[in-house]
Amino acid sequence: MVRQLLADTRLNESAQARIAETAGRYIEAIRNTRSGLGGVEDFLREYGLSTREGLALMVLAEALLRVPDAATTDKLIEDKLAAAQFSDHQAKSDTWLVSASSWALGITARLLHPGDTPETIMASLVKRMGMPALRTATRQAMKILGHQFVLGQTISSALDRAKGQESKGYSYSYDMLGEGARTAEDAERYFASYADAIKAIGRKAKGKELHQRPGISVKLSALHPRFEAVKGEGLVRELAPRLAELAALAKAKDLNFTVDAEEADRLEISLDVLAATLRDPALADWDGFGLAVQAYQKRSGAVIDWVRDLAASGNRRISLRLVKGAYWDTEIKRAQERGLADFPVFTRKAATDLNYAACAKRLFAAGRHIFPQFATHNAVTVAQVLELSAGSKEFEFQRLHGMGESLYRAVTEKDGHPCRIYAPVGGHRDLLAYLVRRLLENGANSSFVAVVGDPAYPVSKLLEHPDMALDGGDHARHSAVPLPGALYGARRNSEGLEFGYQAERDALLSGMAKNDGPSPQAVPLIGGKPGRGVAHPVRSPVDGTTVAGTVTEAREDEVETAFNIAGQGFRDWSRRPVGDRAQALERAGDLIEEHRDRLMALLALEAGKTLPDGLAEIREAVDFCRYYAAEARGLFGAGTLMPGPTGEENRFRYRGRGTFICISPWNFPLAIFTGQVVAALVAGNAVIAKPAEQTPLIAFEMVKLLHEAGVPVNALQLLPGDGRIGAALVNDPRVAGVAFTGSTQTAWAINRALAAKDGAIVPLIAETGGINAMVVDATALPEQVTDDVVMSAFRSAGQRCSALRLLFVQDEVADKMIEMIAGAARMLTLGDPRDPATDIGPVIDAEAKARLEAHIATMGKTQKVVYAGATPQGTLSGGTWVAPHVIELDRAEALEEEVFGPVLHVVRYQPAKLGAVLETIASTGFGLTLGVHSRIDTTVQQVVDRLPVGNVYVNRNTIGAVVGTQPFGGSGLSGTGPKAGGPGYLPRFALEQVVSINTAAAGGNASLLALSEE
Repeated sequence: MVRQLLADTRLNESAQARIAETAGRYIEAIRNTRSGLGGVEDFLREYGLSTREGLALMVLAEALLRVPDAATTDKLIEDKLAAAQFSDHQAKSDTWLVSASSWALGITARLLHPGDTPETIMASLVKRMGMPALRTATRQAMKILGHQFVLGQTISSALDRAKGQESKGYSYSYDMLGEGARTAEDAERYFASYADAIKAIGRKAKGKELHQRPGISVKLSALHPRFEAVKGEGLVRELAPRLAELAALAKAKDLNFTVDAEEADRLEISLDVLAATLRDPALADWDGFGLAVQAYQKRSGAVIDWVRDLAASGNRRISLRLVKGAYWDTEIKRAQERGLADFPVFTRKAATDLNYAACAKRLFAAGRHIFPQFATHNAVTVAQVLELSAGSKEFEFQRLHGMGESLYRAVTEKDGHPCRIYAPVGGHRDLLAYLVRRLLENGANSSFVAVVGDPAYPVSKLLEHPDMALDGGDHARHSAVPLPGALYGARRNSEGLEFGYQAERDALLSGMAKNDGPSPQAVPLIGGKPGRGVAHPVRSPVDGTTVAGTVTEAREDEVETAFNIAGQGFRDWSRRPVGDRAQALERAGDLIEEHRDRLMALLALEAGKTLPDGLAEIREAVDFCRYYAAEARGLFGAGTLMPGPTGEENRFRYRGRGTFICISPWNFPLAIFTGQVVAALVAGNAVIAKPAEQTPLIAFEMVKLLHEAGVPVNALQLLPGDGRIGAALVNDPRVAGVAFTGSTQTAWAINRALAAKDGAIVPLIAETGGINAMVVDATALPEQVTDDVVMSAFRSAGQRCSALRLLFVQDEVADKMIEMIAGAARMLTLGDPRDPATDIGPVIDAEAKARLEAHIATMGKTQKVVYAGATPQGTLSGGTWVAPHVIELDRAEALEEEVFGPVLHVVRYQPAKLGAVLETIASTGFGLTLGVHSRIDTTVQQVVDRLPVGNVYVNRNTIGAVVGTQPFGGSGLSGTGPKAGGPGYLPRFALEQVVSINTAAAGGNASLLALSEE
């Protein structure tokens, strides 16, 4: 693609010379400006993001102004200033108090009064500076910092501040700040904010040319709380009329109306909404509609063509705002997490710059149906655009308020090229999150903004053509950014798919539909032959029918046969080279991916898994196969040569134990089942697998795939059934070990059974549940907390071992956060898990449903039910549905046991009582997962140090542990360890052996005698 872009953008030498001359003139103007570069450029030079000071300041700016209480404010300030070394901004004092005050006021001085210094300001204030004064100073510094990058806190103040700029050749586009909507109430509030702003702006807008009109920018994610591609046509039907209403209002006020760009997975749904909106007759014959396109996206050229064709079909003109893009880091991480085939964005800045030029050329070639708008602070890009324009006046530049001031004094005020200032409007709480994004976007070492002001940085390097960095396309990819498939080096990452891409969704749904044929059957596989038990239906939790299939449960008298076969299987399998065993696992991982659609259909029907949950489980199973194969090669080969005297060889090695019993749960019927089985197998054991009685069909399919992959039928046998089968297996004296995932009560029973037997003392590898908690303080971002809490508590219908059960929220921010969490829960869709729009499927069976409903009823009598969702009706009414519930507890102790379902319990706490909160969590005896949302590092450390929980997640959700990255498993009542998917797991399935050989026994130490003298 880069090679094609290079060909598309190639210019002759004279054109290149003109670009270099123009860009060089603008760079010289930037560097010669006497009043500084302006805004964020000056800030980035003073506090680079590659320094501890810059990072500390960024976090402080992002969080400080939303913290309502003094105690948390003080702790945040101290935490961030202690982590940094503001050596150039400190008064002559060893106390962090004075240093912090100097630093905070120093920012003010640097931005407003360049002639002052922190020392001169502090000289008059230090004698009366205490903590309250420091707090005030730091808050004020943050507000002044924000003032540099946000035009006004209200649209009225922004309009007042914008006065006078039009005469210099500038116009404005106003952007109402705020995170995307999480609740219906959020969406209504943002809609009203946009509408009010349009009315206020429109009072001055009549009769101006397109590039002179003021405008407004809107985010689709602010107008709908579930702006996601999987919501499909229903989302378009809901959102397009709302967008059209705002656009019609803008048209009536003679404004430009721009739809901002979102993340790559929302691109297609964004275009669907735009197309539906522009079909509204009220918007006919209007040239004020526009959208932003991100040049770092590989699909940007195709989007431009799509917009051109859309405009032509309606005989209209659409403005297109070309930006480089603001979420690059997010896009890279998401693609890696989702196991995509490639990134949706370029991995090198030079490639993005190249594509920007290609897109600019495309815009000018689009004709009268596109009005090009070029958002850039890069002098070279400006020069390229001017060259490509060929003298046309039908375009405009754009810059952000607070950035590019010195550049556009030359481009616009001197040379007369029109420029629109993209002007954020919002309160301090919203502006600082925006500020941090701008800092990240422009603070990278490779950014033009970050280096242009450095006189030591050569102009010739700034003018380098992208071809020099990309080497004709041979270095189009960044070597330090591994493709998603290569994320783990030699171990291939499991394949995912992007649900935001219509083609990938359609392919999945088509493949699943082909596997919706006759109901599958599961039978015992004993030595490769079917068992002889009684068959009965497996009822689907989705609608209560028998569509899931039938199962033949093993008989207790078949256990003896299975153990006899496993004995021979162990002898044969354990003697296979570890390379052969590992290859079988790797083939199994490949087969799982080949049969993805079949397994997805079964996971939905038998276990009620939604499509994202089903895909995640398939990927985890694949990762288990490949990870344990790679680990085994290192552990079970020739062994490790130990140190010792000459004439003796001491070799340490692992070997299989014998017959392992693997008892797996229904909540991860593929991933956990597979993980236990393949770990035991690759360690050289024979396995008898007993899946959960609710999910035998998936286990049956997986065992068949393992057999197909090369695992002998006598080394792996399947005995489906209820608890009686499990007990019979555990009680057999030939058991060499048990791997179990399930309830703590069942783990106790297995442990007692193993201990009661005479004979070898065998390992129990148990992973059980937990009353998993999350602690949220006032520095946390409410929208981020909401996303993570809702996912952690309600995804998979709350039926994950790692699911969030108990949420502690600082009292000062609890009202807002609880309201937002409840509102977001209200937007979740319960429905057929095979529908991409479904968020939550059913709970596993009627017993689980009854248990959850009883708990909710009991809580309703003594505690406050904040939110109670509704369950599906109609064809799905026969399923085992439990809707999300949010229950506020008067004390944490009111939750006495794990509640395995979509029920979130919330407790308020005072910051001074954090220690008591941690003691309460510790007193439960569980130690599986723990969440912390805080911008204060010392708070995070306090929580982590006090609670020996298996997996601690900071400022993220608490579910979805990744094999080899977040090994999973707890302690105390939550399990025995070692962690699944971690480096300590396989040795627990093995015996340790040392072989010591006296190599000098045959007459002497030949190796010692053979040494030459020096």
